[in-house]
Amino acid sequence: MPLTRLFLIRHAIVEPSARLTMYGDMDVALCAMALAQEQAAHAWLAERLPRPARWFCTPLARTRATAAAIFAAGYPEAEPAVLPAMREQNLGEWQGLTHEQFTSMLRDPPHPFWPHSAAERPPGGESVGDVVARVGPVLDGLVADHPDEDLVIVAHGGSIRASLAHACGLDAHQALQFSVRNLSLTRLENLNGDWRVGAVNELPAGLTAAH
Repeated sequence: MPLTRLFLIRHAIVEPSARLTMYGDMDVALCAMALAQEQAAHAWLAERLPRPARWFCTPLARTRATAAAIFAAGYPEAEPAVLPAMREQNLGEWQGLTHEQFTSMLRDPPHPFWPHSAAERPPGGESVGDVVARVGPVLDGLVADHPDEDLVIVAHGGSIRASLAHACGLDAHQALQFSVRNLSLTRLENLNGDWRVGAVNELPAGLTAAH
């Protein structure tokens, strides 16, 4: 039976000014200083990821730039296809607000491990449940289109949590219980329609800086 393996990577850390805000799916840049400091993580990913593999990223430049850093660290360069539905959660009218401003807008109590609840849907934006609903069909489609292949997807914390929720049959609140750090690797496998989780938030030994 065909086994499709998905290797999901959260993009590298973004620039400091963006981290002061709830940037959601705004197209913010990576932190140049962090990129230089994270070469060991890029090299670990370049060695850890399967060869050959099909590569994918989202429309946001930070995922393509992360892929480029992994290629520069030694993985054979590829041209990632774009998966729009794997982008980060859209926070609508609240996107770009400072963390304090964002918190003042909330209508529901926040999740214990996240700034907002899984059900909170900012005006013109998405809830975490909406993200799970759009990511799931994309994963199923990738498995159907690429049986018995290895797929590398550079994505976002939100879409990787949504992927785990889809694979495990979890609700959106439970999805927010996963820690997904920058440059971490999450591995999913699909065998004849059944999902298995190989790893979550996998990082190279010694990477202790907060992301």
